[in-house]
Amino acid sequence: MLMRFPGGLGKALTLSYDDGVEQDITLMGILDKYGIKCTFNLNSGLWAPEGHVWPKGHIHRRMTFSRALELYMDSGHEVAVHGATHASFTGLSGPLLVREVLEDRKALEDMFHTVVRGAAYPYGAFNAAACEVLKNCGIEYCRTVNSTHRFQLPDNWLTLHPTCHHNDPLLKDLTDHFLKEPAYWDCKLFYLWGHSYEFEDKGNWQVIEDFAAKAGGREDVWYCTNIQAFDYTRDFGRLVFSADGRQVVNPTASRLWFSEKGTVYEIGPGAVLRL
Repeated sequence: MLMRFPGGLGKALTLSYDDGVEQDITLMGILDKYGIKCTFNLNSGLWAPEGHVWPKGHIHRRMTFSRALELYMDSGHEVAVHGATHASFTGLSGPLLVREVLEDRKALEDMFHTVVRGAAYPYGAFNAAACEVLKNCGIEYCRTVNSTHRFQLPDNWLTLHPTCHHNDPLLKDLTDHFLKEPAYWDCKLFYLWGHSYEFEDKGNWQVIEDFAAKAGGREDVWYCTNIQAFDYTRDFGRLVFSADGRQVVNPTASRLWFSEKGTVYEIGPGAVLRL
């Protein structure tokens, strides 16, 4: 019984971009053009002052509160925790880390009228203690910066390792492999991450444009946010199979898919399926 993503698909693509900078406006436009979903990891305590004008040539330009609200609200993308002040999660004592995470989470929830359950580690710094604090603060997953160059779903969502950064020299080869190689067994998740200001800094917006044009708009790929990938995987893990494998119970509120011997099955919320 092999998990399949919504629609019976074997592949999924998700992106994760940090810091809430002005270049996210251009990035979101490119992703929307090709139907790709992204999670934007934000620092709620570091918005630029309203009316602030960044000096010419300044690259890391954080958005104002009002501009961020306009961009991310009801965009179809996800917002997630990145620490209220972008402090390293391994450089804070327990109570201070709790405050750094919870203040960011509460501020983002108030701002966007949603429940925020995801995060990305500032500077990619994490340890077991940070994972435990995040878990106790209601965070379901947290992205690292450790590239796997693979397409596996994580064993531990609080150390969610991406496939690669957009400046990785293997990006093109990994993309080609992901798109061409069928998902015979386990589902494949391509996870790309970065900072949108890096495209301006390096003058290489064409990298993400080319990636989105190639990887987006395909019928064999599920385009999801980080939390959507987490929720679906968690709910699939709650399916109950009979001892002989011929009956399946779906105790969740999600519509789920799996395959057996090449046949794809769909099971609705609360349903019992007899094979």
